[in-house]
This record gives sequence, structure tokens and C-alpha cells, in this order.
Amino acid sequence: MFDDRYDGDPLARMKPRRGPVERREVPLARGLVVEHSETEWCGAVVGAREGLIQLEDFRGKVRAFPLSDGFLIDGEPVRLVAPKRAPSGRQRTASGSFATAPQRARVAMPSRIFVEGKHDAELVEQVWGDDLRVEGVVVELLQGADNLADVLAEFGPGAERRAGVLLDHLVPGSKESRIADAIARGPHGAHVLIVGHPFVDIWQAVKPGRVGLEAWPVIPRSIEWKKGICLALGWPGDEPADIADAWSRIRGRVRNFRDLEPELVGRVEHLIDFVTVG
Repeated sequence: MFDDRYDGDPLARMKPRRGPVERREVPLARGLVVEHSETEWCGAVVGAREGLIQLEDFRGKVRAFPLSDGFLIDGEPVRLVAPKRAPSGRQRTASGSFATAPQRARVAMPSRIFVEGKHDAELVEQVWGDDLRVEGVVVELLQGADNLADVLAEFGPGAERRAGVLLDHLVPGSKESRIADAIARGPHGAHVLIVGHPFVDIWQAVKPGRVGLEAWPVIPRSIEWKKGICLALGWPGDEPADIADAWSRIRGRVRNFRDLEPELVGRVEHLIDFVTVG
């Protein structure tokens, strides 16, 4: 008899297997803990849209990954798939409107809705996007209320070309209220509707309970507001990427209009009605 302890090649059995990895399909669900295969980022699913999923790790940091990437659950390769939902009755959009049957995209109407910045536009699209596409309404950025007069002068509002404007912090005595009053008295006033919410920033229009707060923290004027919110919540807030991650986390908790304060919901609905009349 020969001792065959060394006849085999133990290292050969440790080489990676060639060929495609079979992945079990797992329906995507909020709270599902997965690991991104390539980066080894591990977190719970907190949002999914437009082919991306958002994973929140144990520190509260959120990152987005393509849904088509590979993921692991307890070390097992899986393929995440959107859950199939059987329609029950007439469906509603995130804004609460009845959903219409799929139809060809409409040519954009001449009227427009203007919002202050990117975060405002993203939230409006998330909740009212279906309604706006059906009506053919385009949302454009002002990049700040200070640019409103110049933007309207270039746009040229008229009877068939209305402009609806959503401003942050539109309260008596604010800079925004003075800008709105001046435009209302100007040559375009009859064809422009300016509405606003009372919040310092669109972030506050998300109900605080959606991010685990009883109320949004009060930030001293000496601190940039978004950075102060991040610091108060224990999130990084020094870099632009930190602010983007914080907004992604907040917006990821918004499912429909019920997660927003009525002061915003009513104003946006008013603007849509104004620019689609006639």
C-alpha cells in the first residue's frame, strides 16, 4: 500500500470556478439586508427607483447601486428583482391622482413650472412626475430665487405661456416675499403665479417622522442650514457628496404625497392647475 496523501493537488480544488455564477432570484423589499458583490458594501434596502437601489449601512450612510449588479445574501449570490404586484382596482400615482393607461409622450406645453433648485425638482418629479408627463408640463430650475426676474424676462410669460413658480421660505418679510411682490407688480404679473412653502429648505417639506424625528432641528444662522441638519442628525456634512447622500437618504423615505407636509402638497397642486388651464 502506498501513502497517497500528496497524490492530489489540494490547491487545485481552491481555484475559482470558471463560468457564470448561478444566482437565485430574490424579490426586492425594504429592509432586506444584502451585500454588493463588487464593493462589499453591506446594508438594508431603503429605496429603489430608475434601476437603482439604495442601501443603508449600520452607520446610517446610504449608497446607490445598479439593480443589475450582483449581490449576496448570507454569502449566497442572488439577483434582486422588483416584486410583481397584481393590480387591484384603479391605480393611483404618488400624487394621489388616478393613473392613466400608458400613452405616447405629449409634446411639452408652452407653460412651465420653475423651482429654486435641484432638490426641489427631484422631489416634485418623484411625487408629481406622472401627472406632469400626462399634461406635458416641464419643470425648470431657477438656481436660486435671486434669478427669478431674469429667468421670467427671458421666458416671456403671456396668456398662452404661463409661468408657475415654487419658492422656499415664502413668508412675510423674507427676501423671497419681496421678490414675489415685485414680480406681481411687474409687466408679467398677470401671467405668473408665485407660491411657496414656509420651510427654510425643501428638506423640511418631508414629514420629520419619515426620517425618525419628531420635528426638524432648529439650525443657528451661523451654520449653513443643510450642513447643520446633517450634523444634528449625526451624519457627515462637510463635503458636497455628504449633502447629496443626506438628501438621497431623506428622499428615499418619501413614498407618496402623504409623506410630505400639506403646505407643499397644496402649493404644487395649485401650480399644476394654473399652468394647465385652458
